[in-house]
Amino acid sequence: MRTLQFREALREAMQEEMRLDPKILLIGEEVAEYNGAYKVSQGMLDEFGPKRVVDTPIAELGFSGIAVGAAMNGLRPIVEFMTFNFSLVAIDQVINAAAKMLSMSGGNFGVPMVFRGPTGSAGQLGAQHSQNFENWYANCPGLKVVVPSNPMDAKGLLKTSIRDNDPVIFMESEQMYGFKGEVPDGEYLIPLGKANITQEGTDVTIVSFGKMMRVVEQALVELEKSGIKAEVIDLRTVRPIDYLTLIESVKKTNRMVVVEEAWPLASISSEIAYWMQKYAFDYLDAPITRVTTRDTPLPYAPTLVEAFLPNVKRILDAVNSVIYR
Repeated sequence: MRTLQFREALREAMQEEMRLDPKILLIGEEVAEYNGAYKVSQGMLDEFGPKRVVDTPIAELGFSGIAVGAAMNGLRPIVEFMTFNFSLVAIDQVINAAAKMLSMSGGNFGVPMVFRGPTGSAGQLGAQHSQNFENWYANCPGLKVVVPSNPMDAKGLLKTSIRDNDPVIFMESEQMYGFKGEVPDGEYLIPLGKANITQEGTDVTIVSFGKMMRVVEQALVELEKSGIKAEVIDLRTVRPIDYLTLIESVKKTNRMVVVEEAWPLASISSEIAYWMQKYAFDYLDAPITRVTTRDTPLPYAPTLVEAFLPNVKRILDAVNSVIYR
């Protein structure tokens, strides 16, 4: 095992796949000459040239449409959004073209491509640059939605996403690009739709994904001090969701807390709560509790940012409430 930064794991995934398949290209703002806004694509222009690592104007709708057309005609584009907040400019191409094309064309046109970039809060970036849209994209049939939480998963899941014949939304975090973690030396793939049980336990199931897994890990330290044995599940993908793993965990722990960096209405945690009450109701000894962001636009003041986001205290309070402490 090597230790890599999150950005380095993503870069390795793209480089390895581009070396294997000349039909793969990377397109987006500042991905080439500037080596990527967050240096994820550093050195890739030198290796693959300007026809496969393509700088674009600040025109997300335009270059997303070009990439969809390229995918329909045999290429396999990776589209980098500088932030998924900017993907809203391109959402017509993502939802109405990429996601629907295979169905609308009667199977004649597949759209094998990846839309990737950072999501969520990254500090004092204001309300328009700090949003989570995992649940928006997961709502759309035809898309797969991946949200890795560590460098090893980032590489394995991105390689799988690039090889997938359907469009994949691959959501990262600006704050995670410098995070370090162990990454296997050889080639490996991680399947989409299979959650990872990162810690086994008997008292409560804690479910999360992406950057919030770091907050859950911090909360675990405090839970262990108080003798609570939590089972922790990293979803990895939010479309498809690995409901079976969640149900089997609830059968063992009888309680569930879902932690998510998103607004509470119609969120991924809402969907999980529905499925658990439908398919694991007889095993639940307490209502499922959700820890989400506050139901407001994200403020700018650092004290309000802290109050807006899920944190250790809120997770501990949620766990204590479901185990009736």
